Amino acid sequence: MEAKEYSALLQKILQYIDEGIHVLDKKGNTIIYNDAMAKLEKMDTKDVMRKPFSEVFVGLNSENSTLLKALKYRESTIDLKQTYLNKDGKEISTINTTVPVIVDGEVIAVVEIAKNITNIAEMSNTILKLQNEIGKPEAVKNKKIKKYNFNNIVGKSDNFVEVVERAKKSSQNDASVFIYGETGTGKELIAQSIHYAGPRKDKPFIAQNCAALPESLLEGILFGTSKGGFTGAVDRAGLFEQANGGTLLLDEINSMPYELQAKLLRVLQENYIRRVGGTKDIPIDVRIIATSNEHPEKILREKKVRKDLFYRLNVIHISIPPLRERTEDILLLAKMFVDKYNKRFNKNIKGFSHEAKEYLLKHQYPGNVRELENIVMSAISMADENERILDTVHIRTQYSMSQQFNDYEKIENTGMSEYLSDLEKRIIINALEKSNNNITHAANLLKVKRQTLQHKIKKYAINL
Repeated sequence: MEAKEYSALLQKILQYIDEGIHVLDKKGNTIIYNDAMAKLEKMDTKDVMRKPFSEVFVGLNSENSTLLKALKYRESTIDLKQTYLNKDGKEISTINTTVPVIVDGEVIAVVEIAKNITNIAEMSNTILKLQNEIGKPEAVKNKKIKKYNFNNIVGKSDNFVEVVERAKKSSQNDASVFIYGETGTGKELIAQSIHYAGPRKDKPFIAQNCAALPESLLEGILFGTSKGGFTGAVDRAGLFEQANGGTLLLDEINSMPYELQAKLLRVLQENYIRRVGGTKDIPIDVRIIATSNEHPEKILREKKVRKDLFYRLNVIHISIPPLRERTEDILLLAKMFVDKYNKRFNKNIKGFSHEAKEYLLKHQYPGNVRELENIVMSAISMADENERILDTVHIRTQYSMSQQFNDYEKIENTGMSEYLSDLEKRIIINALEKSNNNITHAANLLKVKRQTLQHKIKKYAINL
């Protein structure tokens, strides 16, 4: 294939890529400019192709253009957030990667790949504005933001009561808190309760899910941005500044980009932040509460969280037991949810039948308290106006759907192998319960050899 044919083929392929592609030759002329980039910049491809970059994009030079900088200085720019006005005057936000192509020591071309994140950037700006409004006392009153405290926590199981008591003690100091709990166990409920029971209760409580945004946007949301730091940047306080004097909850810290964790660690050590693109150090006084839906050993082993950051956060450790380990609380919580959704749906459900209670008690709740609430909410919403007792007919459908969704979620979180092992363990425990811990009887129920069952009981450390 000749060079001309190869170039035409490459150009054709790149037209069907979602990311914008712009390639200059060694003289600074555009040789590739795909439809995604043309759409992003509101340019006509014919007005750009085979023309000098500097003539088409007037005002850009080797100091403010990543393409020309790569061409002149051989500098690569990786995942740079840029905000600029396109031809129609619309503000566009992109994450750009620009690299020189060097052959035999000579730059023969430069390539820029641009990912349009305008919608995500708008969302992050909205988040900051809303957080800023929520941080104002009058706004809290007007918007009636829900505040949780220890009075909202329901549970009497010994292992859960112990956790709540530990959380109450932690509310009386400023030490960082690390909360571990499976999805749906109520980590934010505990975090808010700690804040609103302590000396910072009249100051802001701000929460940010670390898995919700890419690193380039999360950094700006946490630390703020400084005007001139990058094209189109404005002076905007980040969540650390907005939470000053109060508490910042970093939810799913195990999903925070690894590189950003080093900057967070520095903030915790030095008690000041520097806005993205800024040069001024801004002192902050913020208590950090971090949460993870994965066990600390796992996130450290898999290097999802830096060890030095974990030890800085894990001054006070709180581990919330899953609902399957606090069975005393299942019916207590279910009754609370009945009262809650009776009001919402204008129903008059009094409780559960004996069979329905047994159904609820036997379920393993991979989605924990949140799953139980969804089951009760769905059952009440579908109950007839004249019904007073929820039976298995009301719960079974929701139970089945909930089980399917949570099974898929658990496989995604832990992997097929760990999921199947957990499933096998649950099946064995159920068989043993039905057999009053008689191994021979349980082996017959499971249709396995007694020796095989004994081996698996030992493997899964099942207490008889």
